[in-house]
Amino acid sequence: MKLPFAQIDAFATRPFAGNQAAVILLDAWLDDPVLQAIAAENNLSETAFLVPDRNEQADYLLRWFTPTVEVALCGHATLASGHYVLNHTDFHREWVRFLTRKAGVLEVREDDHGLAMALPAYPPESVDMTPMVKALGVSRPVDSLWHPNGYGVIVLADEAAVLAVQPDFTALAAIGDTLNIVTAPGDTADVVSRVFAPAAGIDEDPVTGGAHAVIAPYWAKRLKRNRFTALQASQRGGRIDCEVDGARVILRGTCVTVIEGSFFL
Repeated sequence: MKLPFAQIDAFATRPFAGNQAAVILLDAWLDDPVLQAIAAENNLSETAFLVPDRNEQADYLLRWFTPTVEVALCGHATLASGHYVLNHTDFHREWVRFLTRKAGVLEVREDDHGLAMALPAYPPESVDMTPMVKALGVSRPVDSLWHPNGYGVIVLADEAAVLAVQPDFTALAAIGDTLNIVTAPGDTADVVSRVFAPAAGIDEDPVTGGAHAVIAPYWAKRLKRNRFTALQASQRGGRIDCEVDGARVILRGTCVTVIEGSFFL
């Protein structure tokens, strides 16, 4: 079996930056163990699988797999999927809609700055996150927050504190399958963050759209404005333009295709 395949750097303006995602277009779903094995073979943060939506609720059905698990929401691989459909297929519109299993319908649209992606807003609430604080190795957090979809957020004083974080990945993984986010006011962007997901097979995620669905509502309230810039300060790094629009978070960025070909199964 020969499957169309692309590897795309999302939230990147050049190759070797942003977050890598594989995008594979299928005619119909393969068995889940096969999808998981393909994602493990790719060994990227996410592999996105697309199937045409014949019920016409959206243009494509979309699922995302890390090397070890299927996830409920992945922003960067959604942006990469939109880039793939709009640039590498015979699709003849400036937007594409994806129906997902747990995050509803997500849209990626071309705009003046590249691509704009609409995700559900997940505003977090302040709670005691002592085990996560200890596993991250941070002291004196400004705030700790939680969203029940599995997102933990530790707010720090400044960008230097975010850059200095050195997690105990074994202790983080033992907490459970959560997305562990540290964030603070930024120096070269309004907001800076780093994201860790060792229980999902990703020690540090390079650029995480889903994390910004959580931290964008927090920062919009704190900054007292609905649009701002964000830097995810991983080794590869990536910049995101964030906008909170009611129950949605709009994330803007660009993608770069670095590999295109076939996956043989």
